[in-house]
Amino acid sequence: MFTSYTQGLRSLSASTLGQFGRITLLASLAIGVIGANLAHAQNYPNRTVKMVVPLTTGSGADIAGRVVAKSLSESWKQSVIIENRPGAGGLIGTGVVVSSEPDGYTLLVQSASYAANPAIYKKLPYDPLKSLVDVAILGQTPYVMVTAADGPYQTIRDLVIAAKSKPGEITFASAGVGSSTHLAAEYFNQVMGIKLIHVPYKGSPEAIQDTMSGRTAFYMAPLDTAIGQLKGGKLRALGVTSKTRNAAIPDIASVAEQGYPNFEIGLWFGVWAPAGTPNAIVKKINTDINQAMQDPEVKTAYETKGIKATPMSPAEFSKFVREEMAKYQKIAKEANIEPQ
Repeated sequence: MFTSYTQGLRSLSASTLGQFGRITLLASLAIGVIGANLAHAQNYPNRTVKMVVPLTTGSGADIAGRVVAKSLSESWKQSVIIENRPGAGGLIGTGVVVSSEPDGYTLLVQSASYAANPAIYKKLPYDPLKSLVDVAILGQTPYVMVTAADGPYQTIRDLVIAAKSKPGEITFASAGVGSSTHLAAEYFNQVMGIKLIHVPYKGSPEAIQDTMSGRTAFYMAPLDTAIGQLKGGKLRALGVTSKTRNAAIPDIASVAEQGYPNFEIGLWFGVWAPAGTPNAIVKKINTDINQAMQDPEVKTAYETKGIKATPMSPAEFSKFVREEMAKYQKIAKEANIEPQ
């Protein structure tokens, strides 16, 4: 029997044994890579983590990012710094992250503008579906439609009547061409059946300042960026864009309440990593961000700014981002915005 067994082994072709060897080698390599990734994740982070915000200081993503960065610094026992790289609707800062090492030490913190940009720009300097990995959502908040406190518009109805009497003459502000604030305002214009002139700014602080002074009729502001001026009486709120009122500003009615029951659009903030970042590290960052949402200091900071924590897994966040991209594509198309 032994002789037959030996002869059987000898009868195996060299190519068959070679193929078996290659499969074994590939399997060993795969196991090695998985093991290395797990080891990296266990040691992550062991140095400073940089979060690039492609928007100005004081923007919604900047505010949410700083709150979470502080909590992560404490739990990771490593510095987590925010670096603002604004410009070109967030494309400059995003490009910095895309070209970074995929090791989890350079991350992108962006708003819904990440999903809006593909609807505005014909050729992005990166592939929004392939160049970055969807890591985690930081939270969601409504926009609040703001106007000058001493301006002519007391209500949404006042603005709509004025816009219909002077089509193409009244202006609205945004935090930049292709920003989520731009498309949120375009969505409002579509629902109301009005045509206004778009005036893009470098970011939310500049857009708020000119709206406050009356140089633009309104700005669809992220609630967390405008809440201070609202409570200080420097801005008037015409409505929030969630279906119901926000607990941080309970006296301000939603747009839906004011006779437009189907109107709803929201803002969100998220974290991305360069493509190729090990899955184990992506999962660790996601888990730790979701845990940060339970930090009492984060909860308090979020509630004060009107941000709601809505934890998601990387897969859930990825699905959400793609749904948002489709939504903004539809808004841009209906607004006849020609991709640049």
